Amino acid sequence: MITFKNVSKRYPDGYVALNNVDLTVESGEMVFLTGHSGAGKSTLLKLIAAIERPTSGTITISGQNIAQLKPAAIPYMRRKIGFIFQDHKLLFDRSVFDNVLLPLQISNFDNNTVAARVRAALDKVGLLKKEKSMPVALSGGERQRLCIARAVVHRPAILIADEPTGNLDVEYARDIMTMFTSFNQVGVTVLIATHDASLLEDTQHRILSLKQGKLAA
Repeated sequence: MITFKNVSKRYPDGYVALNNVDLTVESGEMVFLTGHSGAGKSTLLKLIAAIERPTSGTITISGQNIAQLKPAAIPYMRRKIGFIFQDHKLLFDRSVFDNVLLPLQISNFDNNTVAARVRAALDKVGLLKKEKSMPVALSGGERQRLCIARAVVHRPAILIADEPTGNLDVEYARDIMTMFTSFNQVGVTVLIATHDASLLEDTQHRILSLKQGKLAA
């Protein structure tokens, strides 16, 4: 489903975030991406979502070369992807419900179905009773759950998470990982970037390790 071939990313200041990376993530697979801070994990995820563009190389998703997509086509491609950002990117002037509603509004979903979809996503992450709350009233773990609901409300084929348990205690981190596993079990391709070694101790899923912009293992 996701293939990188000789992908490099050099920023204007000369910093090389990724250097000739080759990898494949199969449809329905759950994969962990590890590496030190600055290894290129976030850049790799942003390339998949076309938030960043590669300097060289080819990135294909379901056979489509997203590195060559015209800007107008990118929003349509992103409908396949749910992205959970490391810094949340929640809208603190909107309610829990409205934060989850936003991706559906952007994608022009039918107004007759959006409310049911939002509530189904909130129910999945245990936040249905807080749909009228503002994000500032939520705990750190609840905000992360809200980010997950927003990422999955449009039922994407690919779910990407950048350090989803970075600031959570052990119990919350375990709950978040259980959610990702449940999405994967119904066929969603899941790619998680993390530096939390405890999440990987007993995993049966594949682990990709980045080191200084290169795929080390």
